[in-house]
Amino acid sequence: MKLKIVLAVIMMLLIAGCTQETQNSLSRSLQNWTGTNGVLDIYAGDKLVHRFIHIDKLSTAKGTTDGGNRPYRYGYGIDDLNLNGKKDAGEKKVYFEFSDYSTSYIFYERN
Repeated sequence: MKLKIVLAVIMMLLIAGCTQETQNSLSRSLQNWTGTNGVLDIYAGDKLVHRFIHIDKLSTAKGTTDGGNRPYRYGYGIDDLNLNGKKDAGEKKVYFEFSDYSTSYIFYERN
């Protein structure tokens, strides 16, 4: 019993000693391992104009030299050309980027 408590304390100290980025990376690894089914809807005004499905995560771009956040996000997902929420023949996994400043979007998980 004491060994379990000591191991738990050691694990908490190790995690607490990690940088925020390392903690986020661990969290993303767990999320990716457990699986997600993200959907990204892109709007023009109030009209849905594009959809990506089966996204495991969205990432914020970082600067190469300064490491600062860039004003766009990116990810990989199925390009849902007919907006029906299902992967159909001819719909492929693609890389995408979108601006945080000028893109109206909603990202959510579909169960």
